[in-house]
Amino acid sequence: MNASRSVPVLDLDPFSDDFLAEPFSRHALIREAGPVVWLERYGVWAVGRHSDVFAVLMDWESFISSAGVGITDFRVQTPPRPPSIILEADPPLQTRTHKILARVLSPAALRSMRVAFETEAEQLAARIVERGTIDGAEDIARAFPLQVFPDAVGLPDEGREILPAYGNMVFNFFGPHNERFEHAMANAPAVSKAVMALCERSAVTPDGLAAGVFAAHDAGECSYAEAGMLVRSLLSAGLDTTVNSIACALVCFARFPEQWNRVRADPSIARNAFDEAVRLESPVQTFFRTVAKPVTIGGIELEDGAKLLMFLASANRDPRKWSDPDTFDVTRKTGAHVGFGAGIHRCVGEMLSKLEGEILIGALARRVARFELTAEPTLNYNNTLRGYAQIPLTIHANGKPT
Repeated sequence: MNASRSVPVLDLDPFSDDFLAEPFSRHALIREAGPVVWLERYGVWAVGRHSDVFAVLMDWESFISSAGVGITDFRVQTPPRPPSIILEADPPLQTRTHKILARVLSPAALRSMRVAFETEAEQLAARIVERGTIDGAEDIARAFPLQVFPDAVGLPDEGREILPAYGNMVFNFFGPHNERFEHAMANAPAVSKAVMALCERSAVTPDGLAAGVFAAHDAGECSYAEAGMLVRSLLSAGLDTTVNSIACALVCFARFPEQWNRVRADPSIARNAFDEAVRLESPVQTFFRTVAKPVTIGGIELEDGAKLLMFLASANRDPRKWSDPDTFDVTRKTGAHVGFGAGIHRCVGEMLSKLEGEILIGALARRVARFELTAEPTLNYNNTLRGYAQIPLTIHANGKPT
């Protein structure tokens, strides 16, 4: 720390249940304390203002990902599993692997998925309207992505039930070794083995996203081992974030029925409504970077090797960037939010997630007049993600779908 300038020191635990239950007032404390603060409990720096979070995300040379995007520094501690060659990598490796996934998830590839996604969304919307009383987390937010996304990747039907446990393990790993981390990692060897088996070339279909990754291996763009790692990266980038984003959107629609009415009146704004829910609730709350060379933020020098925690959710509600940042507005211009990151490490599954959100919300808008919460939603606690374990809902139907 730089002794020549007063350093804001905060005694906050961003991985505690209390903080995760109500993070947004704590984010305000972090933003108002200064451009960069010292979190004494973990001995890490943190940024919460939009301009600073965005600057860190964009500067991959000063703030590296290859030392881990969690609290563990891979240069000091050997991680218990191989680092991701897309999320936990820097150029030139990250450039090469990102190019492969960007091609696999091209606009043309996404367009080819639309019909299947729309069919599943319409069927799901019809089912939940027929039932009337549902758990939005299980019956919508998990049900839709867990069907369409593994199909798009080309995973076999058998064994998919392991995917939620895998996501829970991946995203809890980025936090400290707390009780949540220990519980998620308890069955890590078995979960990892099962997921690796799902992603083997012999297991996947010849026409899914995974096949496109293995085609890159055939073309000499990556090794066979790297191809398998990239298929697993698709799962971590494209499933849990989407599940939690849909869950957050459902809660927003239930709490702000006037905004749902705007979507019903104009389903063409479904994608923007989904994006606004991502901004407001920030399903990905935090990520770390490691300082690779001495750098100054707000007049305070951060030393080489320091860990820096980015509060993405705080940036997405920073009043310096947004007017009425705590308000859910489905017509807001959302392009500047960092819910999917920014820069070279921007979430590779972003457009797929938005496609799923757009199609599902559009299908619901044609059938659902109102989402009524019958009890308070139950949070799903995770060291990195914000989402819901249960969302008790009564579905009020539109009548005949148009």
